Amino acid sequence: MKRNFLRKILVLALTGSMVMGMLSGCGSSNSNESSETTTAAESESTNTETAETESSSGEAAETAGVAGIDGWEAFADNVTLRVAVYDRGVEGVPTVNDNYWTKWIQENFGDKYNITVEFVPITRTDVMTDYALLAAAGDLPTILMEYDYPKLAQWANDGYLTTYSLDEFAQVAPTYYNRMVENNQLVYTEMGGETYFALAERPYYDSTYTYQTFVRLDWLKEVGYDSVPTTHDDLVDALTKIKEAGLCDYPGGLAIQNRMVSTGADTQNYAYRTYPLNEEEWAVYGDYNIVSMNWEPTYNMLKLANEAYNLGITNPEYYITDDETYKANFINGSSYSYANYISANMDWLVSFYENNPDAELAIVPADVTYAGSSAYRTNNPFGMIIGFSSSATADELKAAWMYMEWMTQEDVLFTMQWGIEGENYTLDDKGLPVSVADYSGDYTQGFNNSKDYWCVTIESRNAGTIEDMIASVSPQGLPQDFTQDIIDFYYKQLENAEAGLACTDAIYAVAVNAESEYSGTLASLWTEYYDTLTMADPAEFDSLYEDLTQKYLDAGYQAVIDERTEAYKAGNTTKLAN
Repeated sequence: MKRNFLRKILVLALTGSMVMGMLSGCGSSNSNESSETTTAAESESTNTETAETESSSGEAAETAGVAGIDGWEAFADNVTLRVAVYDRGVEGVPTVNDNYWTKWIQENFGDKYNITVEFVPITRTDVMTDYALLAAAGDLPTILMEYDYPKLAQWANDGYLTTYSLDEFAQVAPTYYNRMVENNQLVYTEMGGETYFALAERPYYDSTYTYQTFVRLDWLKEVGYDSVPTTHDDLVDALTKIKEAGLCDYPGGLAIQNRMVSTGADTQNYAYRTYPLNEEEWAVYGDYNIVSMNWEPTYNMLKLANEAYNLGITNPEYYITDDETYKANFINGSSYSYANYISANMDWLVSFYENNPDAELAIVPADVTYAGSSAYRTNNPFGMIIGFSSSATADELKAAWMYMEWMTQEDVLFTMQWGIEGENYTLDDKGLPVSVADYSGDYTQGFNNSKDYWCVTIESRNAGTIEDMIASVSPQGLPQDFTQDIIDFYYKQLENAEAGLACTDAIYAVAVNAESEYSGTLASLWTEYYDTLTMADPAEFDSLYEDLTQKYLDAGYQAVIDERTEAYKAGNTTKLAN
C-alpha cells in the first residue's frame, strides 16, 4: 500500500537539460579535502567504457544472453569486493566487519562466485573524513554509499567515483535495475550527462514513522494533562509545571522535537515555514545542510530556542551535551523526551523501564504544532545512493553489481532483515515474521536488524501491509505497546502530506560552487551564532540576530544565495507543484 503523496508537492519531472545532466556537481558538504587528495583520486579514475568491456582472465563467465543470476558463473580468478558499512559505535551489536552475518554473506554469495567480500567500516558521524582518508591512501571500497546527494556529487567531482553503463548494469542486475525504473529513479543516476549512481528503494518515503519522540506521559498527568500537548503554548505550560513540580530540573522538549542542537548538519526549520511555500524561497533557502540564517523560519526557530533557554526548560549545558548523554538523561529520569529510530529491540527503552518501573510513556503525535505547523521534512524518494570506486577493475565493478542483485533477491533479503527463524524471529498466526525481543545469541544482528548491510538495496524491512510493517518495527518486550500509536502517526502524516506539509529539499542540476567554498565556514559560524542567540537576553535578541545574520551573509552565505538564485531562475532545480 505504497502511497506517494509527496508527488502533490514535488514535481520530480525535470527539464530536458536536467534529465541529461542531473546534479552536475551539486555542491559539497565538506570543503576541507585537499587538492592533493583530489588529484590522487582523479589519477586513478577508470575509463569506464574500456574497463567494462575489456577482456579479463578473472572475469566471471556468463551464459550467453541470460540476464541476472541465471547468467552468472564463478570468476576464474578470485575477486575482492570491498563494501562500505557504517560503524555507529553502538554497544551491544557485533563488530561490523566480522560477525555471523558477514560470514553468512561470504558463504552464501562470495564462495559461490569466487568473490572475497570485505566490509570497510565507515564512522557514521564522520563519513566524509573517513572516505577522504581512504581516497588519499588509494584504498576506497568498491561500493561507496551515502544518503545525501551532495556528498555523492562531491565524491564524483573529486574523482572518487567511476561512471558506468546502465545497459551493462541491467544485464548483470536486472531486478535492481527494473525496480529503479518502476520507482522513477533513473533521473537521479546521472550527473553531468554521465551515469554515476544506483539508488536503493525507500518504501513509504513520504512518512517518517520509523523515527519517534517518546515523552513522559506520567509527568504530564501529574501536572494536569491527560495527553501529550499539541500546541506550543500548552507545551510551554506543561514543561514549566513539570519543572516547578520538581519532577525534572531541565525537561527540554520545547521547539524542535528532535533535540535541537547547534550544528548546521541537521538543522530543520520545516515546521516554522509558511505554507504553501514560495517556490523560489524553497529552492534557495530550503536546504538543511547550510543553514538559512537570514530566512524568517530560521529566525522563528531561534526565537523559540531562546525562549526555552530563558525559561529554564533547556539544560544550560546543552552545547556540550552529546546524544548519548541526552539518551542517558532520559533513561535516568532527568529529561522529558528523547527521540530516535525505532526497532523491535530497543535497549535504551528497556533500560528506561528498568530504571523507571512506574513510568508511562507516550509518542508525540504527528499533528502537533509546537513550531507553528505540523510540517516535516520527508525523505527523498530513494534510499541509499550507491557509487562505485574509480579504481575498481572491471571484475570488481561486476562483482559489486552481482552483490547488489543478490541482496535484492527475496529469500536473501528476508534472511538478512529478519535473521534465523526460531532465533531472531518467529511467525505469527498470519505467517508474518515477528522479531524476538532482546535476542543475544549466536545470530545476533547488527544495528537496526542489520540494516547497514541490506540498505544497499532497500531502506526498510518490508513484509505485509504498512500496519504489518509497523508492527514488526514497533518496540517489543516492553510494559507498553506503541504499535497503534505509530500506525496513527503514519496515517496522520499522510494527511499532512496531502495538505502540502510534507517537504523535501530542492535538488540542483548544476554546481553551486559557493556551497563547496563556504560550507565549512558557515557551519562553524552557525554553531557559534546559534549558541549566542539561544543564550541571549530576550531584550537584545532582535538586534543581535540582525548583526550576526549580516556577518553570516558576508562570510559566504550571500554568495550561496546568489548562485542558487541564478540556478533556480535558469530552471536547473526540481520544482514545487503549482
